[in-house]
Amino acid sequence: MNFLAHIYLSGDNDLIKIGNFMADGIRGKQFEHFPEDVQKGILLHRFIDTYTDSHDIFRQSTRRLHEKYHHYSGVIVDIVYDHYLAKNWSLYSDEKLEDFINRFYNSLHQNYDILTEKTQGLMPYMIERNWLLSYRTVEGIHQILTQMDRRSKNTSRMQFAVEELNEFYPEFEQEFTLFFEEIRTQAHNKLISL
Repeated sequence: MNFLAHIYLSGDNDLIKIGNFMADGIRGKQFEHFPEDVQKGILLHRFIDTYTDSHDIFRQSTRRLHEKYHHYSGVIVDIVYDHYLAKNWSLYSDEKLEDFINRFYNSLHQNYDILTEKTQGLMPYMIERNWLLSYRTVEGIHQILTQMDRRSKNTSRMQFAVEELNEFYPEFEQEFTLFFEEIRTQAHNKLISL
């Protein structure tokens, strides 16, 4: 799961969303320095990642990419799954995707002081290029993967993964749909227990 799914799976609490969103850059027990709801978001993020990476359906999706993209396969599938969430948003939320995203961007501004430096640095680019909304189209996914490929000095070759996305579009979508029903339930239950 990538940014959009992590935020969505956080429920309605803005601080839990923010914790979940910025959790990748927070190691070990560093999360204990944040407000309680941000901590919950970080712990939820870790749970979602662990659950996702070990799930048979997610692994089925990554196997399709592994020969060409090796250990980047999981990263690509995370982003591809966010595409299907954005594309099929109305199946999962009564709120328009644009409104959901704008509310999240506003909450980042309102809580700027508690964001990590990495998140503060990322935020202007993310909002300016509206990354979360760009997940809705294959072209948007291509742009995201190209940016990520540049960060790997073009060694990941992720920008070319839209070829597999287009070739196996229905298969990826079916896998996402099955998996997302499960992760929604699992994330909800985890959030209650935190």
